[in-house]
Amino acid sequence: QVQLVESGGGLVQAGGSLRLSCAASRRTFSSYVMGWFRQAPGKEREFVAAISWSGGSTYYADYVKGRFSISRDNAKNTVYLQMNSLKPEDTAVYYCAASFDPTRSSWGVVTAYDYWGQGTQVTVSS
Repeated sequence: QVQLVESGGGLVQAGGSLRLSCAASRRTFSSYVMGWFRQAPGKEREFVAAISWSGGSTYYADYVKGRFSISRDNAKNTVYLQMNSLKPEDTAVYYCAASFDPTRSSWGVVTAYDYWGQGTQVTVSS
């Protein structure tokens, strides 16, 4: 079992930045692909970004590419999401997730992830 705890959400004006963190409870953290997803009210959960176990490979949804950056520190069992140039449409609850599946084609798929955090709210005002 892996416990994931997100932090760093909050209220920010459009154009601003936030950095989300996700701390994992398990020492085998480095074995997992880590992803960030988000869910806005009334909408389905959608993929944001993912990173390989080593941190050497990343993958982004088109709507955040060039604005968001995912990274990880395996020594600290933590994955980060740096969010720049935020837009009101980025408003959502952001979740981190861990996956055993190393297949890159699965990284954007909600059902490919085995463990989820409780989420952190990000609100971007216009």
